[in-house]
Amino acid sequence: MASRRSRLRVSYFVAFRHLTSRHNRGFISFITLIAVVGVTLGVASLIITLSILGGFERTIKENVVSFTAHMQLFAFQNQLLPDPERTVRRVLEHYPEVTEMAPYLTREGMVKCGDKVDGVLIKGVDPSNDISAARRRLVGGTYDLDEKDEGPQTIIVGRRLAEQIDAKLGDRLLLYALGGADLSLSQTRVMQFEIRGIYETGMAEYDGSYVYINLRNAQRLFQVGKTVSGFDIMVSDLDRLPELSQRIPEELGYPYFARTMQQMYRNLFTWIDLQKKPIPIILGLITIVATVNIVGTLLMMVMEKSAQIGTLRALGMERKALIRIFLSQGVVIGLVGTSLGDALAWGLCWTEMRYRFFPLPSGVYFMTHVPIELQWTNFALVSGVALTMCFLASLFPARFAATLDPVRILRFS
Repeated sequence: MASRRSRLRVSYFVAFRHLTSRHNRGFISFITLIAVVGVTLGVASLIITLSILGGFERTIKENVVSFTAHMQLFAFQNQLLPDPERTVRRVLEHYPEVTEMAPYLTREGMVKCGDKVDGVLIKGVDPSNDISAARRRLVGGTYDLDEKDEGPQTIIVGRRLAEQIDAKLGDRLLLYALGGADLSLSQTRVMQFEIRGIYETGMAEYDGSYVYINLRNAQRLFQVGKTVSGFDIMVSDLDRLPELSQRIPEELGYPYFARTMQQMYRNLFTWIDLQKKPIPIILGLITIVATVNIVGTLLMMVMEKSAQIGTLRALGMERKALIRIFLSQGVVIGLVGTSLGDALAWGLCWTEMRYRFFPLPSGVYFMTHVPIELQWTNFALVSGVALTMCFLASLFPARFAATLDPVRILRFS
């Protein structure tokens, strides 16, 4: 047992001396450095890629949910739904998975601020039961959609829309809506509002089009009585969304119809899945490129140290001990490169999360900056694969060194 430990210590000592020897300041040390840099860049690039993809998926889901919730319940052909209080009670009583259910009324309209006019989607919500972006994504002002007895009513607009119509907090604007439920052009309803809040989700399509007002003001503006367009629904278990989207409309009967956020934004979620598919291929290619450098480095080291290998073999060193020397060198290169890669990836991701150096066009990417989601699983996965590949890449040079004939080496060296 003691002799085995001593042989292990000798192998590790020789491996460490090969990597740190002062005589290794030439070509061998240079290619060793290249191998470490290759592993570092490969690990860092993969972790950053996975973190960005995870951030894209999380941000898009959060933005989608802030506008449409987990599921929306509405009627066929945009019919209006009567008695929303009864519907809410019925769903919450029969389906405990539903955690929140908020009625809303949404119609097209126009907004005028000064001499600026723009088309908008007006969404009326109940301030006491609101799960929309108006409450969750405020970047200015306060959430105030209470119905006023006199004076202008309150409204919350998106930052992009506010910029388009040159509006700011406290400004008054006019909302124009086609009168009645049939949206005919024969009547035009107008109400005055005061901007009490500004929201921003990073999704330009919504920040520039949706405005939020009190549900009763919306019903009065569109002259639809106490009816609503639909309900925003949040659930506790996302895995049950497909089932609930079928059961709830069946329970309520015609004309109720439900769609999940995946169905409403199928293109977005398909795009996210498409971005993930090449990851295993990229992971393999970059890791292979990095580990090939280790193979070349160790082979060069075997050729450079051939005289020492012959001497050690002549002194009685076993082939297994010689294999351990070069395996240890490959593992050390992998450990150093992987550690530096983890540190580099974490540093760059943290810097982007803190200072946001890379803005994105919100009209294309549905967000204003590169999203980052740091997960320890990404670091563990990439580091584990990298270390495994480094170990496997060290096997061939190590076995090659062990097969060298010590007599021929000492004779011709």
